[in-house]
Amino acid sequence: MIYIGIDIAKSKHYASAISSDGVVLVEPFAFYNSRKGFDFLLDNLNKLDFSDCLFGLEATGHYGDALVNFLFNKGFKIGIINPIQTNGLRTSNIRKTKTDSVDTILIAQALQMRYYTPFSAKDLSIIKIRTLSRLRSNLVKSRTKFKIQLVGCMDQLFPEYASLFYKGNIHIKSSYALLHKCSEPSKIAKMRTSTLAILLHKASKGHFSNEKALSIKTAAADSIGITNPALATQVTLSVDQIRLLDNQIETIEQELEALVNSTKSPIISIPGIAYVISSAIIGEIGDINKFSHPCKLLAYAGLDPTVKQSGNFNATNTQISKRGSSHLRYAIMKAASLIIYNNETFSNYYIMKRNQGKSHNNAVGHVAHKLTRVIYKLLKDNETFNLD
Repeated sequence: MIYIGIDIAKSKHYASAISSDGVVLVEPFAFYNSRKGFDFLLDNLNKLDFSDCLFGLEATGHYGDALVNFLFNKGFKIGIINPIQTNGLRTSNIRKTKTDSVDTILIAQALQMRYYTPFSAKDLSIIKIRTLSRLRSNLVKSRTKFKIQLVGCMDQLFPEYASLFYKGNIHIKSSYALLHKCSEPSKIAKMRTSTLAILLHKASKGHFSNEKALSIKTAAADSIGITNPALATQVTLSVDQIRLLDNQIETIEQELEALVNSTKSPIISIPGIAYVISSAIIGEIGDINKFSHPCKLLAYAGLDPTVKQSGNFNATNTQISKRGSSHLRYAIMKAASLIIYNNETFSNYYIMKRNQGKSHNNAVGHVAHKLTRVIYKLLKDNETFNLD
């Protein structure tokens, strides 16, 4: 077997090859993160027997995704290595040298010692799921900022506006339709009642009509809001952005649903968890074989407790570490807050923690801890959820 170690960076990678005896067959060389660079990689290795080669790289972010996709589509065998393994090899070296060139040899040695997880077609789907899930998260955060901005503008232009809708929620289609057309109360008050009623009726699919139009016009005529065309323009643009983000998020969610179904992951069998949450969990965990114990998965999610000890003092009340993948931690905490309403075992566990004097958030944290261990078991054994 020939082991090819690749050290990944943003724009330039390094590669080298060793034999099963540890003999360096190809000295470390650099190649760019581009199609020409990938072709250059294969050209430099063409003297090797590709039928007996194993490519390896560390699981360090997204910079290696394009290369992995390229090599996998070419039919090469690929091994993904935990950076902790190569770091262990580095520290065992007396000189503890760290350069891109040296790291390629260490990665190849890690392959030789079988410190890797084979890359499969399922992993390609997981990469897509993780990418889309994180993109959705970013878009939701952007949408939230625009919604907050919209409320702030309306608090100045038309302070009474929110009270005209159920629970003060102005983020509905009929509200957006009106604000996009006109957000200044003085102009809304001058609109024809019939025109406003038709606009609201169409946008709300028949839910709002003349009565709602009259109540809005009355409130607009008596409004204490300020007149500021700049704020009105900001409202219009904010509504445009929110609508655009709504459409983009919906498109991503449809793609995520299809991808998650294709993985046939047991995560989707957990009660109360929809595709958005399950996709985040699947994408962030990836290959469960990276974790040899549930505690390691807990640590990766930042759900492990912090340790506070000094001398004879040991803290009894500690918080979670919040180190690791914030995306995974949020998804599991969200799943925990939902599963207590959809599964008797977790519901009873939550109630028990509450009866012990724990706050709601603390009790949900305990549920998340327990749920993470269940997730580990489901993925390890590839079996569906069944606790009732």
